[in-house]
Order: sequence, then structure tokens, then C-alpha cells
Amino acid sequence: MGAMEQLLDPETAWAALIARDRSLDGRFVWGVRTTGVYCKPSCPARRPRRENVSFHADGAAARAAGFRACKRCRPDEVARDEAAVAEAIALLKDAEERMGLPELAAAVGYAPHHFQRLFTRLVGMSPAAYARALRAGAAADALASKASVTSAIYEAGYSAPSRFYASAAPRLGMAPRTYRAGGAGEVIRWTVAETSLGPLLIAATAKGLCRVAFDADADDLARRFPQAEIVAGDGAFAALAKQVVAAVEEPATAHSLPIDARGTAFQEAVWRALGQVPAGTSLSYSELAARAGRPQAVRAVGSACAANPVAVLIPCHRARRADGGAGGYAWGLERKAALLAREG
Repeated sequence: MGAMEQLLDPETAWAALIARDRSLDGRFVWGVRTTGVYCKPSCPARRPRRENVSFHADGAAARAAGFRACKRCRPDEVARDEAAVAEAIALLKDAEERMGLPELAAAVGYAPHHFQRLFTRLVGMSPAAYARALRAGAAADALASKASVTSAIYEAGYSAPSRFYASAAPRLGMAPRTYRAGGAGEVIRWTVAETSLGPLLIAATAKGLCRVAFDADADDLARRFPQAEIVAGDGAFAALAKQVVAAVEEPATAHSLPIDARGTAFQEAVWRALGQVPAGTSLSYSELAARAGRPQAVRAVGSACAANPVAVLIPCHRARRADGGAGGYAWGLERKAALLAREG
């Protein structure tokens, strides 16, 4: 029980049980004293009375407390599923040649279609999409160090430049040669707008908003994009900035603003998970780690939140510690509290 308490408090666990939250499968199990059975959070069985339920870190802890595994939801298979996905991720990272779904699934002992669904549920993207993200990241690193764009493309694992331009180039947000040159030739428009939470830097590439940050200015952009052309926003840009300010003043209102935020595959998975957290609610770092496909990477989730380049629009203010504490916030805990208060 002690290990579980470090990850999830009992009320959060109870809420997950009631909601049959699949994203928390593998994070804990719950036992029913009247039946002697333990289940995973998403078990479809009828919900028990709260006073009859106890929470445990895993199946081993539940069995030590005298419970037996549910034959309906098979809670002990969750750990096996997570281990298989972790093994598959390691295989994808180490692969010198592209691995197809049948080969990957066979390597971890699963049927292809079942493993496709399992991987997508735990990681937030398919194995193929994850592999593309890895290759795109490798391409970005290679472009930064290689004299030739073509050699960088092949070093990143692409069989031909055409495959790179079809899948990875759009993730860079700019042409490969421009990216390799540190953003040279890229135009980033910016302004600083006043909000009730303080001055807000708003900057965008042709693709979308690349930087939204409190208490920042053009120097911040120059450090992040040293070779890009940084220019003051025009009238059309002012309209975009006005929408960003509105999102800050009313963060509970959904927005469809274009975002050009790039990170590692894991960071982007965390940012996607944050985007799915409803306004007015929050998730612990450990819960976000589970939704991003790496349940043990709690600290890495905190780092991904801190690396979020787009304040409010990627709502990292909805992340909290497992004990309910606010945790950190790159733009100040007072602003985090204010944003959550505005969301009700």
C-alpha cells in the first residue's frame, strides 16, 4: 500500500475505479473485501461499496493481503502489456533498419493487431507513428551536425530523401536546410501583449504559434532561434495575438489556434495528454506519465511540462503532484493558481 500512496492518493484511485479509467491500468489494483477479488481500474465488473474497497500497488501486494486476481479483467496481464510496450520502444530505438508491425509484435510475443491497439492505447500513437517520430528526431540531430542535408537524411535511417520529405520534414516546421542553419531564413513574427496575468510574449512561424511566454521579449526568441529573422508582428498578426490573449483570460474556453511546438516524441506525447485534460480538472505527473506511455517517467513528465514553449494553449497548468500539490510552473505558481481558478 505504501508504494501505491506515492503514486496515487486513495480518492484519485477511487475516482479512477468509478470512471473505469483505462489510462491508470497498471498503476494500482483494487480489492473487494466481501469477494476477496482484486481488479484493475478499468474492470467492467459492478462497482462495489467504497467501504469494502482497498487499494494496492500491484497484484503482488494484493495477493499478499489475501486477494485473488479477477478472472474477468485479468489485472496481472497489465504489467506484462506495459513490459511488452517498453521492450518494443527499446527495439525501435535500437533498430538499424525499419521494423514492421508483424516483426515488432512477434519480437514481444503478441499478435500484430492486438499489439497495435495495445501500443496505441499506452503510448498515444501507433508503433509506426512512434518510429517516424524517432527518425524525425534523429534527422533533426543529424541536420544540426552534418554538412550535407542528404547525408543527414540517410544517417537518420531514411531509405531515400523522398521518404524524409514526406514524413519528417513537416515536423521541423521549416525547410531542412533552414533547420540545419539554425533557423536561417525562417521568419518569426512577435509581439508582447498585456494580459491580466502580466506581459505575454507571442510569436509565430508561418505554421503556427512557436512561443507564448510570460515575462519574455525578443531576446528570448533570439536565444531560441539564433539564425531566424525576428520581426515585429503586423496588423494580421495582431488579430492572432488578440485570440491568444482571449485564451489566457478565459482558459476554460476551447481554442483552435495553430501551434508549431516541436519536442521529443515523449514531450509531444505529454503535451497531447495535457491537451486532453478537461478545463477545470488536473492530472498528476504520474497519471500523465501513464497516458504518455511511460508510467515510470514521472520526473520526465515534469521536465516536459517545463519545456512547454506555449503557455496556456498547451495547458501544463493542469499538471499537479500526486498528493494534490501544485507542483512547479515555468511562469510562476501564482499564475498557475489563477488559471486553474478561472477554469473553475
